[in-house]
Amino acid sequence: MNLEDVSNIRLVNQQIESGSFKQAKDLVSWMGAMQAQDYAMATWGIGLRLPEAREKLIQEEIDSGAILRTHLLRPTWHLVSADDIWWMLELTAAQVRIKSGSRLKELGIDAGVCLKSNHVIESAFAKQQYLTREELYFEMEQNKVGGDKDRWSHLIFLAELEGILCSGIKRDKNQTYAILGDRVPRPVSIGRDEALAKLAFRYFSSHCPASLNDFIWWSGLPITAAKRALEMIKPGFISETIAGQEFWFPENFSRSAPASSSVHLLPAFDEFLISYKDRTAAFPLTHHAKAFTNNGIFHPVIVVGGQVKGIWKRTIKKNKVSFEAQFFQAVSAEVLDLTKKTALKFAAFLDKEIEYIKPA
Repeated sequence: MNLEDVSNIRLVNQQIESGSFKQAKDLVSWMGAMQAQDYAMATWGIGLRLPEAREKLIQEEIDSGAILRTHLLRPTWHLVSADDIWWMLELTAAQVRIKSGSRLKELGIDAGVCLKSNHVIESAFAKQQYLTREELYFEMEQNKVGGDKDRWSHLIFLAELEGILCSGIKRDKNQTYAILGDRVPRPVSIGRDEALAKLAFRYFSSHCPASLNDFIWWSGLPITAAKRALEMIKPGFISETIAGQEFWFPENFSRSAPASSSVHLLPAFDEFLISYKDRTAAFPLTHHAKAFTNNGIFHPVIVVGGQVKGIWKRTIKKNKVSFEAQFFQAVSAEVLDLTKKTALKFAAFLDKEIEYIKPA
């Protein structure tokens, strides 16, 4: 097995090449958690993995609380199944807060400030079930929680980590927050070792082949905890050394590979790239600067036969979506044709007509 094989197997196990789930919640649970700071792109990240998916159907699952958007793992937004949010928060929230410690100190946020902010937040939801970020800012200002929007946004972030807040419904075009306990009653806690094993099992099943360093990066866990998690699941997994790295697989993982000309339009920050510390299996270093910026922005990418071959962008109009692809190097007519067909699927996902701009 070589690195190209690694990338192709990931396409299958991440459900990109041939999705086996019908409900968004089940897909998100299989993935463990899916990075989601770009909300529209995150819903497409689910949609491309579900046969015949539509954005409005995924939004319905999010609005119902079956899927929640909150801060987990690394200090950024993730989508997570309602069935998993409590044990995952209990496992990872403290580490996320530690990683944010220097910024919290700069903002003058201590335990006393958090206590006051949390009281204001919970009181605000006694009047209304769902509140936007701006509405929470207003409540903080009215109740003299000092600061500005940057400070207030970090206090909201901390309320998520403490299991107070989570995502609510989408109101018009605005995302809202809700009280987590109202959306998902808190279950009996599971032990830390059980949670560690559960997280490792989810990751190495859905993201395989993956290394320990990949898992440390994705989970945000301390090295010692990540190693312990992998040790606990090893009886059901096998490993193989490829290009000097040890990769782990479930014993029954799928070895099927996509066609060399398969084309997928992956969103910005998709798990296919973002969930690995080393991304060279799918994306040679020579092209990284074309898709990643120095400040950590990931552009949507075009994957051909398991390899990143270009980037794409879309412009949403009233009833149309304008689609434009840019390949790093010349590609075949077959790939261009498949790219257009995949762009049509993306437009159908949005329930819009397509305005396709042919690559130069």
